[in-house]
Amino acid sequence: MVTTTTARQEPAAPAVTRRPKRVKDPFVDRVFMVVVYVLLVTFSLIVLVPLLNIVASSFSSPGAVSGGRVTLWPVEPSLRGYEITLSDPQILRGFANSLFYTGVGTLISVVLTLAIAYPLSRRTFVGRRTLTLAVVFTMLFTGGLIPTYLVVQSLGMLDTRWALLLPQAVGVWQVIIATTYLRQSIPDELYEAAMIDGASDLRILWSVVLPLAKPLIAVVALMYAIIQWNSYFDALLYLRSDDLYPLQLVLRNILILNTGAGSSGDVASQLERQQLADLLKYSLVVVSTVPVLLIYPLVARYFTKGLLIGAVKG
Repeated sequence: MVTTTTARQEPAAPAVTRRPKRVKDPFVDRVFMVVVYVLLVTFSLIVLVPLLNIVASSFSSPGAVSGGRVTLWPVEPSLRGYEITLSDPQILRGFANSLFYTGVGTLISVVLTLAIAYPLSRRTFVGRRTLTLAVVFTMLFTGGLIPTYLVVQSLGMLDTRWALLLPQAVGVWQVIIATTYLRQSIPDELYEAAMIDGASDLRILWSVVLPLAKPLIAVVALMYAIIQWNSYFDALLYLRSDDLYPLQLVLRNILILNTGAGSSGDVASQLERQQLADLLKYSLVVVSTVPVLLIYPLVARYFTKGLLIGAVKG
């Protein structure tokens, strides 16, 4: 008896449907690039035109500035505004105070930020999540203006330089950036190797973490320096002595109150007070922005890198 077996047929694989490859339209790409360049040029003009007007006004005569005859080029070129600005003792004292607050304040802020971020970045640190939550909580809910003022008053820091250096020394956003950078950029194996060699935590921080965190330090220092340089509200709140005023507060007094430079009798006899005050507004704006414009190009690439920390993993 002969038996025949039929081979079982495998089910046919489902046909794979491929999406048609998208063909780029050169016309659409060109229109898109034209729109992008038009927007970039428009936004650049919105930023540059007021800046050029300020610079041109600072190099013009008081009469031209007060008469509104300056646009993008100096009218009746003059250095009168800079001569008065750089010779007035109140402005020079404010400039020196701002340099001190910015330098010392940035140093204190960077040290405290790294001191907080380093343990929070270590996975073996007990209570790391709780402390991180506590730090982030202060970014969402603050004590308020009056409680902060009372704390500064109780510590005896009113009308002292410490009132501008300590109360706002640590920024939560900077702590988050530093913690994320240290956690992603420095592997745990490097910490373990240093501990096997007998290094303490302070030694690891000084010899391992800081050399590898130079881009981070540059970014955080630039952030704190800009905030400290442009700050005037804390000085307005805590300071009473003119000798401690930063440049921004002196600038505010001149812009709003029309006091300070140009109020002496010998200057008023040469030029009208209002014309001189209008000129000094533009000269002071230029003088107050020059330090930031000189520092920013040196750390611009680090600043861009710091803003992208944690955005891309891998």
